[in-house]
Amino acid sequence: MKVKRVGVLGAGLMGSGIAEVCARNGYETVVREVSDALAAKGVGRIESSLAKAVDRGKLVATDRDAARARLSATTKVDDLAACDLVVEAVVENLEAKKELFAELDRICGDSAIFCSNTSSLTITELSAATRRPDRFAGLHFFNPVPVMKLVEVVRTIATSDETIATLVDFAKSLGKEPVLAKDNSGFIVNRLLVPYLLDAVRALEEGVGTREDIDKGMELGCGHPMGPLKLLDFVGLDTTYAIAEIMFTEYREKRFAPPPLLKRMVLAGRYGRKSGRGFYEYGS
Repeated sequence: MKVKRVGVLGAGLMGSGIAEVCARNGYETVVREVSDALAAKGVGRIESSLAKAVDRGKLVATDRDAARARLSATTKVDDLAACDLVVEAVVENLEAKKELFAELDRICGDSAIFCSNTSSLTITELSAATRRPDRFAGLHFFNPVPVMKLVEVVRTIATSDETIATLVDFAKSLGKEPVLAKDNSGFIVNRLLVPYLLDAVRALEEGVGTREDIDKGMELGCGHPMGPLKLLDFVGLDTTYAIAEIMFTEYREKRFAPPPLLKRMVLAGRYGRKSGRGFYEYGS
């Protein structure tokens, strides 16, 4: 199947990044948000990212202008009806996602492929809201989307070979490296990463080391570009907590259970960089 027009549900950090890389790589792209204000904010984020790419010499001005011309924003789900591929990147809420996919299923063509950028929910459960389980898969990008090379292509027991082949080719066309993952909560990366991050919080709780020494140990001892507590602040403690809760519900294994300290920090509004304070403090 040839993908020409891409729809993106959600213009937040991930959605705007996905829309940007699609528009930059030749796809007519329409991004949908729930309000004009959020749509404008998402487009503004994309325009800022494109401008930075030009300033850094990674993109020429004519390509920036062409990418912007291929991008449009809307508040109407109906405006995604003509899309060949729709990628969902809304809040990590099962019912909200299923409601959107059910609506899309009614208005999009029979050949359209639906994907979710979820990092923890199972794709099979999302696909159950539609009549196209064979054309439904996970397409999990990483933040920041314009920079990170990896995309997890997630296959359910019902996803067709043709759909997977189309999505692998699509990911490569965006300059990404696709890996194939089974439809288990967390897929490959978060199944390995989330327990590691939670263990770092437990180590801090138990006094194994200070926040600085835990991060420095993993940066200098294991060559990680960012220590686990810094990474938690970057990803968002609330985001990680929500993902861990979903994965613990799926697997019922202690390694996926959020530690008490993480829960307390989330309840206190210490989400990390986005709130100005997490394990570290950040200026405005």
